[in-house]
Amino acid sequence: MPQPCGTHEHPLSRAAFFATMLCMARNSPRGRLDLDLPKAKLTKENLREVKVLFSYLRPYRTLLIITCCALVLSTSLGLCFPYFAGRLVDAASPEAAKNIPSFLPHHINTIALLMLCFVSVHATLAFFQGWSMVKIGQNAVADLRRDTYARLICLPMSFFGQRRVGELNSRLSADLTQIEATLIMAVPQLLRQILLLVGGMTLLTATSARLTIIMLAAIPPAIILALIFGRNLRKNSRDTQDKLADTSIIVEETLQGIFNVKAFVNEAFEIARYTQSMESFVRVATRGARLRGAFFAFFVFALFSCVVVVLWSGATMMQAGRITNGQMTTFALYTFFVAGAMSQFADLYSQIQKAVGATHRVRELLSESPEFDVKNSSSTSPLPALRGAVEFREVHFRYSSRPEVEVLKGISFAVKPGEKTAFVGPSGAGKSTIISLLLRFYDPQPGEILMDGKPAADYPLAWLRNQMSIVPQEAILFGGTIFENIAYGRPGATEAEVIDAAKQAHAHEFIAPFPEGYKTLVGERGVKLSGGQRQRVAIARAILKNPTILILDEATSSLDSESERLVQLALDKLMENRTTFMIAHRLATVRRADRILVIQDGKLVESGTHAELNQQDNGLYRRLAELQFDLAK
Repeated sequence: MPQPCGTHEHPLSRAAFFATMLCMARNSPRGRLDLDLPKAKLTKENLREVKVLFSYLRPYRTLLIITCCALVLSTSLGLCFPYFAGRLVDAASPEAAKNIPSFLPHHINTIALLMLCFVSVHATLAFFQGWSMVKIGQNAVADLRRDTYARLICLPMSFFGQRRVGELNSRLSADLTQIEATLIMAVPQLLRQILLLVGGMTLLTATSARLTIIMLAAIPPAIILALIFGRNLRKNSRDTQDKLADTSIIVEETLQGIFNVKAFVNEAFEIARYTQSMESFVRVATRGARLRGAFFAFFVFALFSCVVVVLWSGATMMQAGRITNGQMTTFALYTFFVAGAMSQFADLYSQIQKAVGATHRVRELLSESPEFDVKNSSSTSPLPALRGAVEFREVHFRYSSRPEVEVLKGISFAVKPGEKTAFVGPSGAGKSTIISLLLRFYDPQPGEILMDGKPAADYPLAWLRNQMSIVPQEAILFGGTIFENIAYGRPGATEAEVIDAAKQAHAHEFIAPFPEGYKTLVGERGVKLSGGQRQRVAIARAILKNPTILILDEATSSLDSESERLVQLALDKLMENRTTFMIAHRLATVRRADRILVIQDGKLVESGTHAELNQQDNGLYRRLAELQFDLAK
C-alpha cells in the first residue's frame, strides 16, 4: 500500500501501518470484552439508537412474537408454582384444607400431579424460548456484523487515516459481541425478571399484605450497601485487569524481542520485570478478594437476617391463626422469586447500558459514507478499458490528519499510454502520495487528475481501480493457499489462468516442486515463503488482473541479487504495453524508464530520462546518482 514517508509520512504509511497492527496485538489484553466496555446513559437519544438495532430483528418478527408469548406463558406458569405448593401443604391438614378454593383439587396426589404437569409445560416453553431467542439473536447480529464489515471496508482511506486499527477491530469484536449477548441473554432475562417481580409482588401482597410490608422495609438499606460494595468491586476489577494486561504485555514484548533479550543477556532483567509486574497484580487481586469476601459476608448476613425477620413475623401470625402453613409456604417461595428478580436487575441494567454504548459506536460506523456501493458497482454499464494516458494538473494535497502540512505543491505532468514513468527523490518528498491520488484513495485539494483526457472523478471508482494494479515493496499475502493469493487479482479465474500468470511471473518454477503445489498454505502474511517468492506471487496476481496502469512501489528494493534478478524478469514481462509508474530509491532500477520525475518537498523539480538528468549540473538526480553509484563501487 503506497503511502508517503519521512517528514510527510501519513498515519497509514507502510511502517506506520505495521506498527499500528503490532500495537493492536500488544494491547489486546486491554480489550476486556466484559469488564471495561464504556457504558451509555439510557437517554431518549440513545434509546433511538437502539431502535436501529432492533430493526435487525424485523425479518424474524414472527418467531420473535411466538418467543415472547412463550416467555410470558412460561413465566406465568412459574409464578403458579408457589401458589400450588402452598395449597399442597394446606391439603395435608383437614382444617387448612377448608381454605382451598372449591375449583381446585383438594387431594395431595392430585395437586402434586397438577404441579408436575405445570413444571413440564414450563420446562418445555423455557427450552423453546431459549433456543428461539438464540436463533433470532445470532441471525440478527450476523446481519449486523455483515453490514458493519461491508461498510467498514468500503470507507475511504481518509477515514482509516484518522482511526486506529485496534479501535476498528473493536467494533467487529467487543461491541458486536456485547450487542449479541444483550439480544440473546440480557433482554429476555430482563423481560422475565420484570414479569417475576411484578407478578411476585402482586401475589405476595395478595397472600399477606402485612408480611410484604415487613419484607420491603428491609430492602432499601441492603440495596444502598450493595451499590457501595458494587462500585468498589467494579473499580478493583478494572485495576486487576489492567495489572494482568501489563504482565501479558511484558511476556509478548519479551517473546517478540527474544533475539535482543538473549543478545544482551537480559534474561534476569526480564524475569525481574515480570516478577515485579506479577507482584503488583497479586496485591490488587488480593485486595479485590477481601472486598468480595466482605461483600459475600454482608450479603449472607442481610439475606438471612431478612429471612429470620420474615419467618419470625410469619410464625407469629401463624400462631395467632392469621395465616395457614400453606400461605406461609407460598409467601416464602414468592419472596425468593422476588429477591432473585431484584438481584438480577443491577447486572442486567449494566449490560444494557454497555449494549447501548456499543450500538452507538457501531451506528457511528454505519453512518459513515462509503466510497461506492459494492452491490451496485458491478451492475453499472461496462466501459471501454482505459488507454492509460494520465495527467496531473496543478495538484495540491494535505492530509486531513495534518492540514497544516502541504504534502504536494502544484504537481503537474502528463504520461502517454504505455509510457514507463519513475518517481525518485528523498524520503517524504510526496512520491507515495502521488500514487495514493492516482488510485483515488484521496482527491486533490485543489487540482485535477485526468485519465484519457477525462477527470478521474467522473469514472466509477470501483471500475477505475480495476484498471490499475500495484506491486508493493513488501508483498502482503493472505493466510490461504498460493492459488487463492494469485486468484485474488481476479476472483473467479480458472486454474489454467492462474498457472499461466504464475509462469509469466517466474513463480511456477518454485510452486510446482511443492508437495501440494498451488494448494500450499503460505501462512500468516506469507511467512512460509521467502521475500522473492512472495514478490513473484504478488506479480502473478497483478498479471492475472491484466491492468492498464501498473504501479511498482520499490518492488525489488529488499531482495537479494538472485531474487531481484528473477523478480525483475517478471516485472519486465508485466510492464509490457502498460502505463507504468515506479517508485524507487535505488536508481539502478529506473534507468530504463521512459521518463524520470524528481520530486522534492512536494514539488516536481526535474524531469527527463536517466541520461538527460545526469547531464544537469548540480541537479538533484545527478547528486543522488553519484552518491549511490560511488558507494556501489
